[in-house]
Amino acid sequence: MMHPSLTISGIQLHKLSVPLKEPFIISLGPIYAADNLVVVIHTQEGITGWGECSPFMSINGETSETAIAVGRLFEKIWMGKNALDIEARIGELDQLIFGNNSVKSAFDMALYDIAAQHAGAPLYQYLGGKKQKTIATDFTVSIGAPTKMAADALKIKEAGFPVIKVKIGKNGKEDVERIKAIRDAVGMEIPLRLDANQGWDVDEAITTLKALAPFNIQHCEEPLPRWDFMRLPEIRVQSPIPIMSDETCCDPHDVQRLIDLKACDLINIKLGKSGGIFKALKMIRLAEAAGMPIQIGAFLESRIAMTAFAHLALCSDRIVYFDFDTALMFSHDPVEGGIQYKEQGVIEVPDTPGIGAKLIATEL
Repeated sequence: MMHPSLTISGIQLHKLSVPLKEPFIISLGPIYAADNLVVVIHTQEGITGWGECSPFMSINGETSETAIAVGRLFEKIWMGKNALDIEARIGELDQLIFGNNSVKSAFDMALYDIAAQHAGAPLYQYLGGKKQKTIATDFTVSIGAPTKMAADALKIKEAGFPVIKVKIGKNGKEDVERIKAIRDAVGMEIPLRLDANQGWDVDEAITTLKALAPFNIQHCEEPLPRWDFMRLPEIRVQSPIPIMSDETCCDPHDVQRLIDLKACDLINIKLGKSGGIFKALKMIRLAEAAGMPIQIGAFLESRIAMTAFAHLALCSDRIVYFDFDTALMFSHDPVEGGIQYKEQGVIEVPDTPGIGAKLIATEL
């Protein structure tokens, strides 16, 4: 298949480090700053694409330093190539090095930015999407003492967010106390989403999920260690709460495996796990065929990548949950353009060609 051609003439890698307003604490440990990589791809024809990743050590096994090192390898093999032949470009990255999906996603994102700009369309339109739904993000409560979590949840409710996401996964009995304390503070009406981040064993997961049944829980992400995915089907059968796969759901092969195993009710797609939009679209098609709802999630990306996620969220009716809150945790916003956060967690997606977001010049 012949592609129109835009020739890659330059690639820049920028480390972006932004302290968080307060530590973001999950069962895998605390995070104090977003240490990200921004990729800028230039073409001879004058179109520039922006991409970003947030390497997450405990989940992706990458850091901003490894992302820069691998990104320099990618730069060597992409120079002079056609930016619009996305399938070939992504194939080259996978042939060069296994894994490293976080940095791959930043390069993939920059290509899609270029392609959508070349087409004169916002990214969601380029991907076949439409603005037919409201995107409203949840906001996340870090794991900690029940009283602190309850106070944080109340602030989130009072700020108008439609859903509260709660990090749990450190001792099932204590997790139940955490959720009880939150419900005492916020009442029963506002939905809760739970994320155990692989924190339980099988028996603990089943016991805890059953104990949490009365608390109006939308779903629970990743109850087990990712390596124990063969036990997810029995968790799903016994759990009164829908099970969402996150760390066990990285690429299209994982989605097909989870569907075949009947291992989960929903999946969470993050570009930093999938290696970018190209593979995420394949994951979405598989979930659509299985009638499975999808959440689009994030690591600790700025509004550059978060804008790409929001564009992607408009490209399928099966994408019904949105977890785009972490950019709001930054101590300052390094981005111009992009999504705008409105009241009640509503996100406004730009209609400018491409992704429509880039770093402020002073951040370069």
